Amino acid sequence: MSEPDAFIVACLVIGTLLIAKTLSGSFISRLPLSSAMLYLCVGMAMGPWGLGLLSLDAIEDVNLLERLTEIAVLISLFTAGMKLELPLTDRRWRIPVQLATVSMLVTVACVAAIGMWGLGMSLGGAVLLGAILAPTDPVLASDVQVADTNDRDRLRFGLTGEGGMNDGTAFPLVVLGLGLLGLHELGDWGWRWWSVDVLWAIAGGLGLGAGLGALVGRLILYLRMRHREALGSDEFIALGLIALTYGLALYLQTYGFLAVFAAGLALQRVGEKSPSAVLGTEPVKSPGDAPVNRLDVSSSPRDAAEADINEATGPQAPAQMMLAVQRFNTQLESFVEVGIVLAVGVLLASVKFRVEVLWFIPLLFLVIRPLSVSLGLIGTQVKGNQRGLIAWFGIRGIGSLYYLLYAISHGVKPELAQMLLSVTVAVVVASVVLHGISVTPLMNRYEARKKARIGARSD
Repeated sequence: MSEPDAFIVACLVIGTLLIAKTLSGSFISRLPLSSAMLYLCVGMAMGPWGLGLLSLDAIEDVNLLERLTEIAVLISLFTAGMKLELPLTDRRWRIPVQLATVSMLVTVACVAAIGMWGLGMSLGGAVLLGAILAPTDPVLASDVQVADTNDRDRLRFGLTGEGGMNDGTAFPLVVLGLGLLGLHELGDWGWRWWSVDVLWAIAGGLGLGAGLGALVGRLILYLRMRHREALGSDEFIALGLIALTYGLALYLQTYGFLAVFAAGLALQRVGEKSPSAVLGTEPVKSPGDAPVNRLDVSSSPRDAAEADINEATGPQAPAQMMLAVQRFNTQLESFVEVGIVLAVGVLLASVKFRVEVLWFIPLLFLVIRPLSVSLGLIGTQVKGNQRGLIAWFGIRGIGSLYYLLYAISHGVKPELAQMLLSVTVAVVVASVVLHGISVTPLMNRYEARKKARIGARSD
């Protein structure tokens, strides 16, 4: 019997992992490790370091890996946007906004300085390295993010918002690094970078995403509640809105990542409003809108189907749609996490790690991240314990991998590509391991202390 090809092996491995995660999810959640650590180990076992069933190279397979990570980031950003229910006027929004701007800029500046004076890189290469490593990950950080839309915790809200925003806000600095290397047009005195890559691309992406998210959400709810149309397939709302927003954003030369995040944020806000606010009038009811007892075993299949339609077209339609879309997004996000982290495990064998990563990684996690968070949280109401956890859980992952592959595909020189690859992959793997081991005990302790404080105030 001939050896199975890579696609067959990937199907077998991913299928087994997904079923194993379903069967043992609650058990794994109690252990001081994350699912990503398991996927990483399986990927290493399947790759050249193990059984040799799969092989990947970041240089040779750059186009494939870039698209896979791009899709993963898009799904995670849309999901992050839909988790953030707080009104935009709430002061807690200062936390993720300042983390995604001030903290990110401090991180890029510090990493760029170390890249020039500690790693011997050019200015362009050092800025590019800083921009690649600046974004925190909205996929691998799911254990420290908002669990549901009613969560008001500053720690979780801040980390979720930061992960959703800074994958987009890092893009101008990525293209700045490429421009300094001569691989992207910056214009005289950087005018094109400022006007197009910063002002237009950021503002245009946010505006486009917010507009499309609100428009699509309102249209679907209008058709359901006024005409009993556009029923079912809530999952397609997420996929369709992500694809439409991202494609249009790229066509208009705006940042698609920010646009998709804004689209998820806007769609969630459509679900918060009352039906009359969504439609501009009270919904039209039909005689079939009377509630049906879903627990009545004597109900016929036709009654059950009518009850489903009533839920999708009645006053609870916005909440029902958002719940279905959020559930689908979360499941899809878990699926892409499996594939990407497996690929990282396989990829490790082709990376030529440099000795510099041994001192650079602790410097990034223990000095640069805490410094950037301290500066980024100035003026916010984040307490000491929360500040410490935000500083520690600056998880690096799929966003950094995407920007790495984006830079390689845009023609950085082989020597610089190998340097960026060595440092970035090492940081991502270290983040998966260190944060995966620490997330369960630290977050359990945090939640226990929070409950104790709430209980003491209620006494």
